[in-house]
Amino acid sequence: MEASGAISLQLGVNALCALKLRLPLGLPTPSSDPPGGGETYLSRAWTTSPSVPGRVVASVRRLHQLRATMQWAGSMMSRLRSCLQALPSALRRSLSSAQDVLRRTPLYDFHLAHGGKMVAFAGWNLPVQYRDSHVDSHLHTRRHCSLFDVSHMLQTKIFGHDRVKLMESLVVGDIAELKPNQDKVRELQNMGSDVGLEVMDNALLALQGKWARLGLELTFAFQVSSTAWHRGRAAPGEGPTAAQVLQAGVADDLRKLPFMTSAVMEVFGVSGCRVTRCGYTGEDGVEISVLAAEAVRLATALLENPEVKLAGLAARDSLRLEAGLCLYGNDIDEHTTPVEGSLSWTLGNRRRAAMDFPGASVIVPQLKGKVQRRRVGLMCEGAPVRAHNPILSTEGTVLGAVTSGCPSPCLRKNVAMGYVPYEYSRPGTLLLVEVRRKQQMAMVSKMPFVPTNYYTLK
Repeated sequence: MEASGAISLQLGVNALCALKLRLPLGLPTPSSDPPGGGETYLSRAWTTSPSVPGRVVASVRRLHQLRATMQWAGSMMSRLRSCLQALPSALRRSLSSAQDVLRRTPLYDFHLAHGGKMVAFAGWNLPVQYRDSHVDSHLHTRRHCSLFDVSHMLQTKIFGHDRVKLMESLVVGDIAELKPNQDKVRELQNMGSDVGLEVMDNALLALQGKWARLGLELTFAFQVSSTAWHRGRAAPGEGPTAAQVLQAGVADDLRKLPFMTSAVMEVFGVSGCRVTRCGYTGEDGVEISVLAAEAVRLATALLENPEVKLAGLAARDSLRLEAGLCLYGNDIDEHTTPVEGSLSWTLGNRRRAAMDFPGASVIVPQLKGKVQRRRVGLMCEGAPVRAHNPILSTEGTVLGAVTSGCPSPCLRKNVAMGYVPYEYSRPGTLLLVEVRRKQQMAMVSKMPFVPTNYYTLK
């Protein structure tokens, strides 16, 4: 029972419980405590009181010590704020939040005006999708035409007598054999960027994610029905032809611009644009390099055609995965060889014979069949497969891990890619993947999962 002549006090400890204590009348309350840390007058008074249990006294002491610690921390934060205010403004900006330091492309406000949902991606603020759903955007790209902002992968020119020698010291491709305006894409994978190389004006033009021009990627697709996807071919003549949208705004004949070549031309009244026939979706498309000041004007002109819609990172990722294309940092990195990554096509014949490229002592033996692991495609049952999900043999032995995975909007099946030992890399091999601690069937599949539609001269 509660003794008479006492008052009640509620103490909350870590929000887990509340102790209802009885204080003898006449003892000082916490509000009359003298300042300071550690053991206060209140806890000393309680220590001398025979009506307060010893463990309660210890708890109160700890609470007072915690209060003193928090007061000290508050004082230190106040001092830190004063120090930060004394720093130069440029340095204060560099210490601001991660959102503040994200870089913006010249189309940032344009994306917001068109309903773009912005996210952080590789240090940039980019649209993940727009008002349409990810799946709708993906399917529109396959059936019609989509516009992507790829301004975070930009350009620099490399001049000098030894420019070719410099680039061949970095990549495995045959740079010397490049003809003017001919691309050699994704050769700089060991440098960590999506890159294209071409020869122009006695210089090498490298498209890389660290310089300040604007790139627009316009991806075209023939009209393809669901049954055509499953048959592995597109019905000829169905839907809009690939280059009609862009052809309406250029004087050059795009029929003479095949896959992996480029030309400088005027595009919808914007002069000096470099149009490269390539892309990251598996469809016929172009990348347009344009001065930043003209970016909004050009994007607005392209969107006037009802065939064209904006598409974001989400659609771009599922499109490139259906096409079996790698994402650097996920599917390949500085520890991946071209043979392991199923990218042996990047190795030039001259350089294979000379063995003068980076990593030749490791890569050439792998070309002869001594590779331990390979990147493979997977068609999976059950729940969607994501990066880092384990890949297992049918006996349950862990073989590797998924590097990219998603439901395919075109195939309506789960697709993925990952690395397995060479002996498990044959198409048709049955494997298991583990998703949320549950194992489900997967089959090694040829890539691309969806047939590509690159434009080549007949």
